Amino acid sequence: MDIRDRILDAARRVYAQHGFRGATTRLIAGEAAVNEVTIFRIFGSKASLFDALMQLQSGRAPTPLLPEHVEDPEHDVAIWAEAVLHHMRENRSLIRTSIGEMEDRPGAAVCMCERPNTAATLLADYVARLQSTGRADPAADVPTAVAMLMSSLFADAVCRDIMPKLFPRPDDDAPARYVRIFLRSLGVRMDGAVSASLRSAG
Repeated sequence: MDIRDRILDAARRVYAQHGFRGATTRLIAGEAAVNEVTIFRIFGSKASLFDALMQLQSGRAPTPLLPEHVEDPEHDVAIWAEAVLHHMRENRSLIRTSIGEMEDRPGAAVCMCERPNTAATLLADYVARLQSTGRADPAADVPTAVAMLMSSLFADAVCRDIMPKLFPRPDDDAPARYVRIFLRSLGVRMDGAVSASLRSAG
């Protein structure tokens, strides 16, 4: 890892813990094991450093795609939701800090939520493919269904450790359970085993 990447990695950890105001260049330099002057030489300012950090975060992991050809909606969307939730959980500290500082630095919160927004668009496109192939109800309220699934994933990632009893357990079963309810709200037919599982869970 080169010095620039080391500083960015250190800034990520310090920012998640202390926020923008508390994340001094001195703390970041200590975390990165570099001289504070090095930070200014590479990035120019603390603000520029954090702009670079936000850009890095938004592009660090691409938003998972959903298949162009619909085969097994439950499997497709469950795998996709698991990947989206995993990314959110990995970045929960940054998401929380960014949202907490939204009044002062709105761009950071927007940046941290860019991937979930993109994911929601991809999901809506996939549902449109389900509808076009007769796999989902053409009159289904897709925007609301997508909003509910994305909100469930976001809340799970950000709040599960604060309100653990509110969310499905064990936590690795949560994506599939959210997806079953999501698909059922869209009129997607699922096999008997899944329906029985839903009845016993509900």
